[in-house]
Amino acid sequence: MSNLQECKTKSQKCKIASAFANFSELVMLGHTIFSASFILIAMCVASIEVNASVWAGWRVFFLCVIALISARNFAMGFNRLCDKDIDSRNDRTKRRPSVDGRISVRAMIIFCVVNAAIFIITGYFINTLAFALSVPFLVILGGYSLMKRVSSLAHIVLGISLGLAPIAGVIAIEGAITLWCVLLALGVVFWVAGFDILYSLQDLQVDKREGLFSVPSRFGVIGALRISRVFHVLAVGFWCAFAYVADIGAAGWVGIALSAGMLIYEQYLVHRDFANIPRAFFTTNGYLGFVLLACIVIDGLMRTI
Repeated sequence: MSNLQECKTKSQKCKIASAFANFSELVMLGHTIFSASFILIAMCVASIEVNASVWAGWRVFFLCVIALISARNFAMGFNRLCDKDIDSRNDRTKRRPSVDGRISVRAMIIFCVVNAAIFIITGYFINTLAFALSVPFLVILGGYSLMKRVSSLAHIVLGISLGLAPIAGVIAIEGAITLWCVLLALGVVFWVAGFDILYSLQDLQVDKREGLFSVPSRFGVIGALRISRVFHVLAVGFWCAFAYVADIGAAGWVGIALSAGMLIYEQYLVHRDFANIPRAFFTTNGYLGFVLLACIVIDGLMRTI
């Protein structure tokens, strides 16, 4: 009997581990780093303003982590749900858990509802403004999946979705939206939109066939590359404006310069060979936010110690 129970226990653990792996793949959990770095940057700068310290405390930190993960899970789950049929006809995406049967439609709906509820409840425990904006934020997060069916502005909507992260970070600490956090968020908007345009070059033919309004499908490869470059120039410009308004010191400016260099390198990689898109997308962008975060933290420590 004990051996039978042990086998059942192991089987249950395997099922749980498998389900976690499938949902992690569904939402590409590792990509949370794109927005995580910028919510931390905003929290660091806001905490310096409010507490004269780069650290705002464990309570607000954990609440922001829960809000970030649940919001992103909702957005990605909803996107996978909406794109299930399209993904099934795309060689690059047809092996996703949402397509190959590992995760059912019912499970995805429940996943989205649960994460939306977690996000709203977390907003309630953060403060009044966070709670009031929780539902509007979810509407924006879900908008990308629908916008790409009607407009090539979908890349901007995706950028806005990630740009909400630094705004949320400031709201959690200051209970208000400051000018510098809006400028930081606008930088994120154009950074994300720029690299999303590059990423969508992989699906140019699929987007045309499915009638999706990506920038590459509407303006062609050359047009998409040019628009992406303009967006990345705007991103650096808004980050410079953020640093000026927030009175960021030398270390922060170094971080922005390094970020600009990484964006130039990303554009170079893609221009040289589209086979470099995954490396440009995941590696360069993954490091960029945390390089800037490290510089902002160093700058904050130099100013507060």
